[in-house]
Amino acid sequence: MRQIEPQFPDEIGLPANKGKIVAQGEVIITPVSGKSDRKAFIDLTYRLNAGDPAWVPPLRMEAEELITPGKNPFFEHADVQLFLARRGLAVVGRISAHIDHLAIAMPTSQGMGPGTGNWGLLEAEDEAVARALITRAEAWLREQGMTRVLAPLSMSIWEEPGQLIKGFDHSPTVMMGHQPERYNDYILGLDYQLAKTLNCYELDIRPDFPPLIQRIIASGEKNAKIRIRNVDKSKFDAEAALILDILNDAWSDNWGFVPFSESEITYAGKKFKPIVREDLIMIAEYEGEPVAFMMTLPDLNEVLKPMGGKLFPFNWAKLLLWLRKPKVRTMRVPLMGVRKRLQSSRLASQLAFMMIEYIRRNSIRDYGATRSEIGWILEDNQGMNAIAEAIDSHVNKSYAIYDKAL
Repeated sequence: MRQIEPQFPDEIGLPANKGKIVAQGEVIITPVSGKSDRKAFIDLTYRLNAGDPAWVPPLRMEAEELITPGKNPFFEHADVQLFLARRGLAVVGRISAHIDHLAIAMPTSQGMGPGTGNWGLLEAEDEAVARALITRAEAWLREQGMTRVLAPLSMSIWEEPGQLIKGFDHSPTVMMGHQPERYNDYILGLDYQLAKTLNCYELDIRPDFPPLIQRIIASGEKNAKIRIRNVDKSKFDAEAALILDILNDAWSDNWGFVPFSESEITYAGKKFKPIVREDLIMIAEYEGEPVAFMMTLPDLNEVLKPMGGKLFPFNWAKLLLWLRKPKVRTMRVPLMGVRKRLQSSRLASQLAFMMIEYIRRNSIRDYGATRSEIGWILEDNQGMNAIAEAIDSHVNKSYAIYDKAL
């Protein structure tokens, strides 16, 4: 698929206002067209969030990659239209509207489904701008035949889903979003309804786990049928394929699930390989068969935050040195999965606790970590929520995904 080109030539770029009488303060929405508009789309987020001490500026090269066909494989199976909001010559807002054809092929009961479009990447100076942008995104989705909107998604469910509703004073960990609290009010003011809450759990990893959990782990260590192993980075492609196979099986019935395309698997592998550490990603085998995995990443955002989104002239060297031997306060667990046939079994919980414990030990010993963030986890995923609560973690961030009939 491709990025949809503007359908209204008179709205393209700043010349659109020539010859028109524009009321002072009026918000004008135009489709993104050309390099200058793309730059404005990216630049805006740095300006509007500069005063938020919890915000982590993304690397500009990654921000550009996200919205560029040919660089982000999401565009291969999605139609995307970006919009800018202006008052006079000033850019005051932005939004993306998109239709993921893999998502609309999923059953409606799983959250996506036929007729469901999305918007995301919202930035707005004020409520009037946000309302105009969301309304325009809805209109574009309606023009493409969509009957429902599920948002915000920036842009895939696997990237930065949801609007932050709890934890505004916490910086986001790697691969998580951070939005101003006022955006939530803007969305609700446009008759959106809560579809799902995604929770992240914070855990102090320094203390030992409760005695019951320690006994469960010890019992598993005595079971000759169970093997917990590190991933083998020398077999990176094969290990990545194995993890994705378990993930697709484990998550296939989950709300919001959208399968990875082959291009996205390759892209994700290339993108995250520099921060993958063998002793932070575990695969659990039972009777010789890989049945579960847990992925943990050092929180790259801790080193990126002071860089302001720029690698040059000197930040690239700092990042390279950090990647050689990361030292972090926080580890993030973005993904964990157990094959479907074992879910809700005692074995599934035991394997999860064993992987968590082994990674906990490695995180403290080798990386100096003191805390972990687990998630996101669906609010109604009873199994994962029970595991998180059993190890004395607590919800520190929540994100809302809303829906609305078009």
